[in-house]
Amino acid sequence: MCTQLFNQLNKTLPKTLQNSVTSFLYPVSKKCVATQYRGEIICKKAVSEAEKIVGYPTSFLNLRWLLNDEVANIVYYIRKLIGTNHPLLATARNLILGDRTPTWGLIVLLISKAGEIGKGFTDVDKDITAGILHTQRVLAEISEMIRTSNILHNSVLNIYTKDLREYSDLNFGNMLSLLAGDYLLSSSFREMSILKNQEINELISTVLRDMVEAEFIQPRDKQNRPMPAKPLVEFGKIEIPIELDDGPFKVNEILGNAKAEWTLRHFLAQASLLAKFCQATLKLANHDEEYQKCGNLFGRHMALAWQAHYDIGIFEEEQKGPFSLISAPLMFHLQHDPDFYSEILKGAEDVHDCDFERIHETVRRGPGIAKAMQLKEEHVSKSFQALQRFKDSEAKKALENIVKVL
Repeated sequence: MCTQLFNQLNKTLPKTLQNSVTSFLYPVSKKCVATQYRGEIICKKAVSEAEKIVGYPTSFLNLRWLLNDEVANIVYYIRKLIGTNHPLLATARNLILGDRTPTWGLIVLLISKAGEIGKGFTDVDKDITAGILHTQRVLAEISEMIRTSNILHNSVLNIYTKDLREYSDLNFGNMLSLLAGDYLLSSSFREMSILKNQEINELISTVLRDMVEAEFIQPRDKQNRPMPAKPLVEFGKIEIPIELDDGPFKVNEILGNAKAEWTLRHFLAQASLLAKFCQATLKLANHDEEYQKCGNLFGRHMALAWQAHYDIGIFEEEQKGPFSLISAPLMFHLQHDPDFYSEILKGAEDVHDCDFERIHETVRRGPGIAKAMQLKEEHVSKSFQALQRFKDSEAKKALENIVKVL
């Protein structure tokens, strides 16, 4: 399916860019097909069926953004980064060829359709064929633009030198990451203004706040990549609240507590986005606050379930290269064996200084994977509970199928 998607997207680009994009992406498309993991085919099928229900292919944002002149120019310049190993290369490949999770925009559209449209709307406001509001479709696009802009911004490398000419290629990659991310983020602001809904604007602004706060949770290496905190000797059960506006956290009780720290980091970085957009789309349809809360809960727990699923996959497969040091199995293993934290500290300057092969094998032999599985099942179960408030429909069934893949 990766190859088919690539061919379809390549045909839509101007002919002057097709050769450049082909040489840049084709090796990855073959690798993508060759390295399919267990359950990927089932996931792709569930996503494909879900897209038919909402009548909206969401494999890569929206074609009107892909075909935009600004995006086409960025694709042209990205090829100049080949050979530099700048993170933007891998980011661009994943964005165009797709990753292992369904797009957040698709989930927002499914929640919109499952929630149905409230009273007070005319036929002009509705997309009759899809069974949602035109504004809900716009909101789904905004969710994808904000998520993608955040991913692009995270591709920026910190360069510690006064003479930038020494790393001119990497600095050029940083400029592209910033400009591409800023373009999508500013476009999302323009789209939000079309909604003319101050409450939605306020809710989405808290998503941006959460993503920024995620970048300041310590410890981190010199490239600002997150590292787990030193495991606490004694720790209690801490629940990360749904709303984060009640006051500051007692960080000393969260950092070093594997489950609480993992939840906080990933909630702020991505789950908050899906949760609040699912809530926002129900608000647009004039549903009550309790109903909106169900959407929020589903988005929150589904995003965390998918993150746990992805983290477990790292240790179920052969892995030699670098991977996230804040993955659930690793953090649970550190809670079990605090002395192993000395291996993580080797990456204090740069996470690539860690012996990832040793870390991978050690975690696979420990209890971390089993605990991460329990964490995933907990969020899967809560996702299904949140869906119980919604009426039976094709959209609800599609959401259940996507969660069942886990």
